[in-house]
Amino acid sequence: MITIAVVDDHQMFLDGMIAVLSGQSNFEILFVENRAQAALIKMREMQPDILISDISMPEMNGVEFIKIIKATYPNVKILVLSMFESMETIADIDGYLLKETSKEELVKAIHAIVLKNEKYLTVPGNTLDAFAFKRTILSHREKEIIRLIAQEYTSEEIADKLFLSRGTIETHRKNIFFKLQVKNIAGLIKKAIYLGIVK
Repeated sequence: MITIAVVDDHQMFLDGMIAVLSGQSNFEILFVENRAQAALIKMREMQPDILISDISMPEMNGVEFIKIIKATYPNVKILVLSMFESMETIADIDGYLLKETSKEELVKAIHAIVLKNEKYLTVPGNTLDAFAFKRTILSHREKEIIRLIAQEYTSEEIADKLFLSRGTIETHRKNIFFKLQVKNIAGLIKKAIYLGIVK
């Protein structure tokens, strides 16, 4: 039996999700909440195998909510369902689907994430494999470099501070730009703020 929790601020979506999940004999819904704070309280009492959540919620940044869940309950898998076609980089999630995803695709994703311990990501008309998903994950070192860039450190200064060569820093910068799909420092900082990497 796969235990599931759902968090979303749209009641119509929640009703539809409950109908879909309840129709699966091996799924058990532990709780459904429309507020992130309420979900955090429920999580103290019961932890599902997988949490299905949107990243756009009114009272709490969805990225921050997911980070709290993963930090407190690292064994809980997280599947993000969103209306937005452009997937933002969230290193902590286990899967990403659009809300327009079919019932069959949703069930397939839950099985892959929970039973096979796989990453599952979809964008319109295309399923990305685990390798493609991992390209979007920032390492601890890359996040560290992003924070220093945001503080206006040059590559040479970052290299000195982290005891790395300038060439290594430049390689990290290229990887960061590729992973976040940004073209310049302004775009990088904007994306980093959105993702909660820098404040």
